[in-house]
Amino acid sequence: MTLDPNLLAIVVCPVDKGPLYPVGETPSGDTPAALYNPRLRRSYAVVDGIPDLLPDEATEVDEVEHARYQELIDSGASQPTGGGS
Repeated sequence: MTLDPNLLAIVVCPVDKGPLYPVGETPSGDTPAALYNPRLRRSYAVVDGIPDLLPDEATEVDEVEHARYQELIDSGASQPTGGGS
């Protein structure tokens, strides 16, 4: 199930209200595996096309994964949600 583009246009981090970045890929390849906040280094899983934005369920990202995600963001391969830039 894909993430609705209209949802991506408005969704922001529930903690700092900043943009999130789609990262990773599900086995089917039709939706990102998570939405990532590089400022807090936390990712929110996307399950069946629905982002799980509960702060208590976010995953802390280690240095290696953060660097990999940051490369995607810096290259423009991952565009921010919520109208952020």
